[in-house]
Amino acid sequence: MARKTGVRLWAVAVWLLVWQGASMALGQALLLPSPLSALRRLCELALTAPFWQAVGWSGARIIGGFLLACAAGTLLAAPAAKWRAVRELLAPLVAAVKTVPVASFIILALVWLNSRSLSLFISFLMVFPTVYLNVLEGIAQADGKLLEMARVFRVPVGRTVRGVYLPAVLPYFRSAASLGLGMCWKAGVAAEVIGLPSGSLGERLYTAKVYFQTPDLFAWTAVIVLASVVFERVFLAAVDAAVRKAGG
Repeated sequence: MARKTGVRLWAVAVWLLVWQGASMALGQALLLPSPLSALRRLCELALTAPFWQAVGWSGARIIGGFLLACAAGTLLAAPAAKWRAVRELLAPLVAAVKTVPVASFIILALVWLNSRSLSLFISFLMVFPTVYLNVLEGIAQADGKLLEMARVFRVPVGRTVRGVYLPAVLPYFRSAASLGLGMCWKAGVAAEVIGLPSGSLGERLYTAKVYFQTPDLFAWTAVIVLASVVFERVFLAAVDAAVRKAGG
């Protein structure tokens, strides 16, 4: 029986108390502000238009890169599962993306792209291998007996996909999406910190660091975490609904 690994409120409260205690012991708000000061600054920022513009600007690009990676990984996994040549052709690319450091890709991408497209490209790049490999594995796990029966009775391709492949692939796709959602936000914001596109979350983080605005740094970090968690919950809830529908 799988153990639940969700975040518990009591655990969050404990770590907030640890943070508060460390802040009080250090006594230097410039180095480590208290949770209340970070929350206060977050509330102040949330009342301004530039705050929401930054969240929307970065969120649109990071989520866009994630969705593009989901589409590309799924579409390329289908021919790769059918033809060995396609699988072998894509293998070096996927291996390179998995092993090369994110910072290297960010710096290389800055040679080819403008900074405003950087977070979309990097988010796409970080998520694509995970989606592609998981969907490929899901296709391989499709029930062979059901596929043989579908061929014998000449079941239309659309019905075969919905009835056999989709139930097999969706759990693997969900796992890939769960991993990819965290990676795309971290990599996307890291790309913005290096590329510094105007109006982005990464630019706000960099500015807070340069001017020693530590409460702002914690506040913007909290925004990134919250945005990631909210989108993850919404997206995975949609995938879970699709899994239940396919299973039914």
